[in-house]
Formats: sequence, structure tokens, C-alpha cells
Amino acid sequence: MPLRNRRGTFAAQNHFPGSSNMLSEFREFIAKGNVMDLAVGVIIGGAFATITTSLTSDLIMPFVGWLFGGVDFSSKFILLGGVPDGVAATDYAKLKEAGVAMVGYGAFITAVINFLILAFVIFLLVKWVNRVMRRAPDAPAGPSEVDLLTEIRDELRKK
Repeated sequence: MPLRNRRGTFAAQNHFPGSSNMLSEFREFIAKGNVMDLAVGVIIGGAFATITTSLTSDLIMPFVGWLFGGVDFSSKFILLGGVPDGVAATDYAKLKEAGVAMVGYGAFITAVINFLILAFVIFLLVKWVNRVMRRAPDAPAGPSEVDLLTEIRDELRKK
């Protein structure tokens, strides 16, 4: 049966000492701008990864395959196990679906190219942001120590 507090409302039972303090600290942490910026960055990064994957698989890899004589890298693999009946030994997708042990080096090459493109674009983005966000030169800090000491000396002489 829930307990009522002095105001007549139901009091939440605190099973973990200090948890309300921890909850308020967590709220403050989440409300900070950096965490929200990170969340937005992760969401945009996920969407950008989809674009990069499409760029790699739909534009770059076909061109690379054409340069190498029509090779489709996404279907390059080495069989490590037997091929089940009814599955062609050259169909990478069906072999993978059937659970055949194989090394898909073509998919790995595609993933590496995907990563390099993404890393390069992020590098360019960070470089651009650093150029745009260059800090203005700091304003002079004020009088130097020598100026302050001279001013103090002059004031003491007046007295």
C-alpha cells in the first residue's frame, strides 16, 4: 500500500539512496548542449552513412569494376566449406543466406572504400568548420604589470 506524505499525495519510495540527486545530475548532463549536439551528429551521421554506402556501391564500385574489366567486387569471395544442393557456387548472396562458410573479400574491399570516403568527407567537413569558426584575435588583456606598478607608484607619490 502506498504511503502518503504530508501534503496528502503519494510519496515515491526511494529504494536507492541518492538516486534523486543522480537523476537531477543526469538531467543536467543531458540538457547540456554538447550531448544534444552529439545526438544530432549521430543521427545525421547515420543518414550520411547511407548516402556514402550508396555512393560506394552504386557509383564508385561499378566504375572500379569497369576499370578492372567488368569485375563486380561485391560478389568476390573464397569458399571455405561445401556448397549445399540447389545453390549455385557463384551466387554470393544465396551462399551467404544458406550459411556457407566463406570469406567475402569483395564486400570487405567495398566496406574499406566506404570508410575511406566517409573519413575523407568528415576530414573536409572538420577542416571547413575550423576555418569558419576561427576565433577572432583576443582583445588586449589590459595594462601590463609594469603599467600597473607605475600607476600605483605615481598614486603613492601623490599622497
